[in-house]
Amino acid sequence: MDLSGKVAVITGASRGLGAGIAQVGHELGMSLALCSRSLPVLASGPHVLARELDVTDSDALEDFTHEASERFGHVDLWVNNAGLLEPVAPLREAPTEQLRRLLDVNVLGVALGSRAYLRLLHRLGGQGLLLNISSGAARKPYHGWSGYCASKAAVDRLSEVIALEEGERVRVHSVAPGVVETGMQETLRGKSSSDFKDVERFRGLHESGALLAPTDAGAALLRLAFDPAAAREGVCIDLRD
Repeated sequence: MDLSGKVAVITGASRGLGAGIAQVGHELGMSLALCSRSLPVLASGPHVLARELDVTDSDALEDFTHEASERFGHVDLWVNNAGLLEPVAPLREAPTEQLRRLLDVNVLGVALGSRAYLRLLHRLGGQGLLLNISSGAARKPYHGWSGYCASKAAVDRLSEVIALEEGERVRVHSVAPGVVETGMQETLRGKSSSDFKDVERFRGLHESGALLAPTDAGAALLRLAFDPAAAREGVCIDLRD
């Protein structure tokens, strides 16, 4: 694909899947507005706006959205990718502050990012594409993932509501990208079976080379966004289907 002239905002763009999407988009000629709590994977330049911010800070997110639109004129694609995994443990043992932070980032952060993009589209009078990164854990329970599973199920339903509210203005998908080799996977492989009963299966996926590289998953997401041959019906999508 040649995506020259296309503009994307990607949250959580310092590492993992967010970094993979950014790297592929950059190679395909996109202009990118990247944000994350630490420095994004690409530095600011002629076609990159890179900022450090927390997606739960609504004012900072609105300012970033305004800066991106001023810089590039429009935003074709917004990817809400920022997310947390911890705490991984039975709910009875989950620390309150970790659980609160996970829900703030994984649910509130996606809602605030979606809201900022929708406000921009209404202000500019344009149409757009919103990809919220979900997980198979939204539909399948995992021992030790109470917060993560609940947060991704919330992202799915939030995305369905946005689709109802916005109609033709926004094409929205809540996307489970598959099992991607990220820092989250490394964290999971280090867990005990008492905290995460499926740990051996996830270690096996790593040892067998079954995990997707972040750039491969990023390329698949950009095809979903911009390649008509890869278009999917429905809001909630699992790329493994």
